[in-house]
Amino acid sequence: MELKIRKNGDVYIIDVNGEMDLYNSYKLKELVMKMLEKNVKQFIINLEQVDYIDSSGIGALIYICSTIKKMNLKLYISNIHGSVKKVIELTKLMGYFPIANSVEEALLMINE
Repeated sequence: MELKIRKNGDVYIIDVNGEMDLYNSYKLKELVMKMLEKNVKQFIINLEQVDYIDSSGIGALIYICSTIKKMNLKLYISNIHGSVKKVIELTKLMGYFPIANSVEEALLMINE
């Protein structure tokens, strides 16, 4: 799994590439925690290049989401598709995660 950070105004977009599984989902958690320490307040996690997620990946997203919600900061998860979307639907988390169809849509929603 590869993580790339890009910035759009005050919003940090984390592009996730690869599989979010037991062996690497902690990397995303660690990255977001480091960014929170640096006072980043707005996040978009872009899952466009993620084709596989397991319970560890879901756990990492829940942890990130709940931490950011507790801090009253903004987060959107964008471009959920295929088997990743199926897993999130099966775990009944579509309503829990703040989801946007695209990075562009997430940017509009964050800036509202």
